[in-house]
Amino acid sequence: MADINDRGNIKWTPMMMPEHIQLLKDYWDSTERKQKPVLDVQEKQQINMKLQLSIHNNLTVDIKYFDNHDYQRVRGKLSKVDALNKSIELSNDGYYNISLEDILDVVIV
Repeated sequence: MADINDRGNIKWTPMMMPEHIQLLKDYWDSTERKQKPVLDVQEKQQINMKLQLSIHNNLTVDIKYFDNHDYQRVRGKLSKVDALNKSIELSNDGYYNISLEDILDVVIV
């Protein structure tokens, strides 16, 4: 009985209304979303220290940040730290503006 090859929702799709298909797609997308981790004060201080070190010495950094319910990575040089808007500007092949609240980790390369 365990050898049954179940195709899941594929076998029911021809009988489903487009609204049901969209609801199922939205459900599966929401289950794959990641939650933003909460950083403690010490981790935030270490990130701040690495950002200051990299901007003063013009070092390349690898930044891991949270965006669109997923983790993103970008590498480049810091061009500006905007304390008023709580964001950083990073330049490499493109231009990135990342909120300080979304930064999870900074590695100096």
